[in-house]
This record gives sequence, structure tokens and C-alpha cells, in this order.
Amino acid sequence: MRIRGAVLEEIGRSRPYARSRPLSVCDLELDPPGPGELLVRVEVAGVCHSDLSVADGNRVRPLPMLLGHEAAGVVERTGPGVDDLVPGRRVVMTFLPRCGGCDGCATEGVTPCVPGSAANNDGTLLSGAVRQHRDGVPVLHHLGVSAFATHVVVDRRSVVPVEADVPPEVAALLGCAVLTGGGAVLNVGRPRPGQTVAVVGLGGVGMAALLTALALDNVRVIGVDANPAKLATARELGAHEVYGPADLPGEADVVVEAAGSARAFETAVTATAPGGRTVSVGLPAPDARASISPLALVASGRSIVGSYLGSALPSRDIPVFARMWREGRLPVEKLVSARIGLTEINEAMDQLAGGDALRQLIVFD
Repeated sequence: MRIRGAVLEEIGRSRPYARSRPLSVCDLELDPPGPGELLVRVEVAGVCHSDLSVADGNRVRPLPMLLGHEAAGVVERTGPGVDDLVPGRRVVMTFLPRCGGCDGCATEGVTPCVPGSAANNDGTLLSGAVRQHRDGVPVLHHLGVSAFATHVVVDRRSVVPVEADVPPEVAALLGCAVLTGGGAVLNVGRPRPGQTVAVVGLGGVGMAALLTALALDNVRVIGVDANPAKLATARELGAHEVYGPADLPGEADVVVEAAGSARAFETAVTATAPGGRTVSVGLPAPDARASISPLALVASGRSIVGSYLGSALPSRDIPVFARMWREGRLPVEKLVSARIGLTEINEAMDQLAGGDALRQLIVFD
């Protein structure tokens, strides 16, 4: 079938992207779903730093690639062997499929799926297949999803169904921003009543972590960012205190680093109280290096934990976050900073690179 999508043509073009236009919106051909796969009509796709990191070269991927990985949509067709989902069901797409049988999957979310990670690196679905083409030439999949398109073919293990009462704008954010930021709080930080959580870096993932911490009982929540506008937003969302990185007056029991920079990582470690835990979810450039004091870790019993995708199992955790939203404790819709059309994708990348956006959502008709 014919679809329309945003294809990354070249890595590392100069900003502004509105002028250099690394992504081109074009027509493509999409194969029918193969065994264990689904055809999904995309309703909403979020523009995330993991997309920007491919365009700017921080995460080098093979090209051409149809970007996008945070999305929700409706199943239109199932491939052979898929008998637990039917057309019309809303699904959340997640950017790391789990095979269920490898050493990574045996860790219950702590480490990534080995075949899933390999497929993501190669730009294929979990089966190794490529289902999208342009003029007969394969166009690779981004993180098994390629959501900047009207329709996608995905592996069944790349989606989690949600109930129809969860609107697509909320459902899309559950699959990346909330799963990553919120998962870092619930699965790794695990703050106890009476403790303090600080979030360093208040982009979409950081704000999701902040909202999740605020949903917990008797937890003090601090937002940290160099951007005054984001501090104001954190305050509006309910943060008890907000500070610039150089202005933190004390330490927190759990510190989530969501900025993806070495400097922010250092700030997060320094802001962690004795006996506390630093949870790093940001993805800095591969050559980034940070300086910390091993003595400060040993003498005060501090710990540092890396958390990929919030150390989450999407099939387990997305229903938890959906229930928190349904109960009114997790107002995910407040993370939306703009709604755009697919043709505005390059401009959206500029907004993201400039630190001016939380979550911009591509809304498809």
C-alpha cells in the first residue's frame, strides 16, 4: 500500500533544519504484515530526542531511515500467527521489542533484549525484515517502529494494547516519555514516603519522571534545569521546588538525570544524598565523559544506576501508567507543548534541538 512518511536522507546537516531539511516527507510503499506482524494506522507520533540524535549524528544509523518511535495507532490488519489483537484495537508502540527468550529479556527489564537491540541497530523489524520501500529501494525502520508515517508495519512484540478510553495523544506518550522517565522513578529510583526526588533535565522524559514522582504519596519533588521556562512549567505541573543546576541548596534521595549530557550527569551525582541513588536515563553523545569522585560513592554509600527505557517491561508497565492516568494521578496530556502536521517535522527538530519543546505531537488525520 502507499503511505506517506518522513525519511531521514542525510545525517549531520547543519541547523536550522527548517532550511537544510534532513527529513523529506514523501510517498513510500508498505508491504503487508508478515508472520507475527501488524499493520497499524498511526494516530499520533511524538517528536523525541532519540529521533533528533539520529538526525544530528549522536546516534549513527544506516540510511535512508523512516524516523519516529513514540506513537499510538489503530490495528488495521494482522499477519499470520497474531491471534490476540483484532483490527480496531488501539495500541501503544514501543521502541525496543522483546523476544522473551534471550539473556537480556531474562533480567525483567534491567537490560535490553539482545535480538531486539540488534534489529534496532540494523534498521529492521525483529524478524530481520524491512517492510517499507521507496521506488523499490528499502527504507529502514527506526527502532522497529518508524512512526513518522501514516501507516506502519511492526512486530507484535513492539506494541502494547490499551483500552479505548485512553486517547491517542496520551497513549503515544506512554510508550516512550512516560515509560522511560516514569519507569526510572518506579522501577529504579523507588522512592519511599518521606523521601525527596530531584529530576535533572526537564524535557519530555524528565517532565514525565517529575509527574510520576508527584503521583506518589508523601514524596517531595524538585525540578532542575538551566532553562527558566522549563522551571516555570515544572512549577505549574506541581513541583515543590525548582532550581537551576548551580543553585541547588541540598541533596535528594533519588536523582533522575534525563538531560543526556555529561555535565547534567555530574550535577545529578553531586545532588545525590548519602545513601541515595542516581538514576541516569539520558543518552549523551558516545564520546561524552564525566568526572565523579569514587570516594563520594564509597564513603557515603551512594549508587549510580543506568536505566534504559526506564528498566521497563512495556507489557507490564504501560497498563500501570494507563491506570495512573485514568485515576487522575498522572496528567500525561500536560506534557504536550505543540500539535503539528507531518510536513512540519524539520521545524519540530529545530524546536527540540533548541530546548524549546517538551513533546511536540504529529497528529494524523
